[in-house]
Amino acid sequence: MSSHVPADLKYAKSHEWLRLEGDHATVGITDHAQHELTDVVFVELPAVGRKIKAGEACAVVESVKTASDIYSPVTGEVIEANQAVVTNPALANSDPYGTGWFFKVKLANAAEAAGLLSPAQYSAQIG
Repeated sequence: MSSHVPADLKYAKSHEWLRLEGDHATVGITDHAQHELTDVVFVELPAVGRKIKAGEACAVVESVKTASDIYSPVTGEVIEANQAVVTNPALANSDPYGTGWFFKVKLANAAEAAGLLSPAQYSAQIG
């Protein structure tokens, strides 16, 4: 079964996606990741104002199967955490690229995003 991989996003090898919007970005987990996790029952997000580094574990997702760390694809400061996904963790399963996003970060270095995987590269990784 092939997961949907939106063309307008960048991807981390650890299955997070990044949507660039000027000097900030929205981060969530991929459709592939939520499918592997199965039913998400709990999401813990980083606090607004937290400084995070690329590759740093900054959130936790628990499913009926396992608990997994979520890593930041970029370095920056958390400017928003999606309380909707905390209140209703199933959004990570039902709409991972929309209402199920996790947090927004103000980028410390926009060029860092260029090192992430393209949709084609990510599709090949999960293929």
